[in-house]
Amino acid sequence: MRPALRPGDAPQGITPSRGDLQREGERLKLLLDLTNALVSNLKPRDLLLAISESIRQCMHSDLVSVWLPDAEQRQLRSVTMDFPEGKGFAREDLLQLVEGSGVGKAFRTGKPVVSTRAADMNEPEHLLAVAEGLASGCCLPLISHNRILGVLGLGWRIENPSSSEDIEFLMRAAGQVAIAIENASAYREIAELKDRLAQEKLYLEEEIRSEADFEGIIGQSSVLRQVLQMVETVAASDSTVLLLGETGTGKELIARAIHDRSRRKDRTLIRLNCAAIPTGLLESELFGHERGAFTGAITQKIGRLELADQGTLFLDEVGDIPLEVQPKLLRALQEQEFERLGSARTKKVDVRLVAATNRDLEKMVDENLFRRDLYYRLNVIPIRIPPLRERPEDIPLLVRYFTEKYARRMQKRIKTIPTTSLRKLAQWHWPGNVRELQNLVERAVVLSRTETLEISVPELAARGMGAATAEIHRFDERDRIVRILRETKGRVGGADGAATRMGLKRTTLISRMKKLGIDPRRLP
Repeated sequence: MRPALRPGDAPQGITPSRGDLQREGERLKLLLDLTNALVSNLKPRDLLLAISESIRQCMHSDLVSVWLPDAEQRQLRSVTMDFPEGKGFAREDLLQLVEGSGVGKAFRTGKPVVSTRAADMNEPEHLLAVAEGLASGCCLPLISHNRILGVLGLGWRIENPSSSEDIEFLMRAAGQVAIAIENASAYREIAELKDRLAQEKLYLEEEIRSEADFEGIIGQSSVLRQVLQMVETVAASDSTVLLLGETGTGKELIARAIHDRSRRKDRTLIRLNCAAIPTGLLESELFGHERGAFTGAITQKIGRLELADQGTLFLDEVGDIPLEVQPKLLRALQEQEFERLGSARTKKVDVRLVAATNRDLEKMVDENLFRRDLYYRLNVIPIRIPPLRERPEDIPLLVRYFTEKYARRMQKRIKTIPTTSLRKLAQWHWPGNVRELQNLVERAVVLSRTETLEISVPELAARGMGAATAEIHRFDERDRIVRILRETKGRVGGADGAATRMGLKRTTLISRMKKLGIDPRRLP
């Protein structure tokens, strides 16, 4: 009686050839290599390159490529291309449509697509195969946990090299590759999240150290109340806001107020002063960069735009953005997507923008110093922040606020602020606005030796408190009235007339206009 066959024994009378045994050994080694690669510490791209090389050598193919979809799953991109003797036509970063290509068909259907000769290939692959001298190929879906993650492609310079057993084995190998891609994707997402959290922590620590110019919006003047009403109105929307105003008027404070009243208040308000960043570094600061993107880029950096995802980005001094950066910012605002410097990978973001400037952007547009399309994109909801000279009734409140703030910080006791000092402060035209007043009060608290604030305004004495000061106020008031009349197209009364905007009675404004020689029909 013949002995029973043991597992692995060949049927009697059939002896495996040396070639069959060698091929079986190569395939077992490939599966072992793929398993080892899954637990290696290789970076994602290096991992895929190592896997591709192992598959190419085992299957005696000329080309092995890995294709991954874009975010919309409309195109597949070749992320690796192992083709030692290629002519350069088949390379990394090639794109194939999901509809209308063999690679796309494997991705759509989740089934292998085999081409035994170049003529059987879809047109995009056929042209590429002819250019590279490839005669046949196959595309295998990369599937893990019932999800199609991409496509594994192989190519040969001979016709019909693949049997059904080959395809079955390749599907097993493709499953291992899919696991590698899934792990690499999770690793990348965790690494990027870790980097983002670390950079957010650093950013927030910087924000805490660089305290805001003042901690609250102080004032009860009608012009300030109009601004705050506008803030309440626009905060709930996601529309872009452009804050206009002189330096030191508190534009950043208004930006924070908009963010704190928006649906994004639980996310971060990210600030970037465009005038404070050197021109060559602004693009990197805004969009981020990959390691090696330029000289000195020794690590990956997440840009402010990406940090502000789901939150608010406050771009201060937007008038200082270089012309060469402006189209990239415009695209990021319109499409809500961008690429880091040195990367071809498009990132999607959901950012609400608040911009600010103390420059005349319209004039800059006319002088070709600022892009017109970007100006229109920023100027969706303009809010003008009034200078301090237009709200003199708020000066006493601000002086008391800053006095208490700095006295507490310096552990001083100041109980009295002379009325004469407050009157003098209200007469100054404050070219530096609230920031100038804040610095003046801080200096006064430092120098005060009693419980009475010893405050002086040397600038007033230098210019004279008489005719010079009166002339300054007269000029400022006339300039303000003319500007607002231009905005209202000469309309004085009514709900949106100049008198309402200035918080004055119509008769009061007409009286002042006559006194200053202003004719609304003949505006300069």
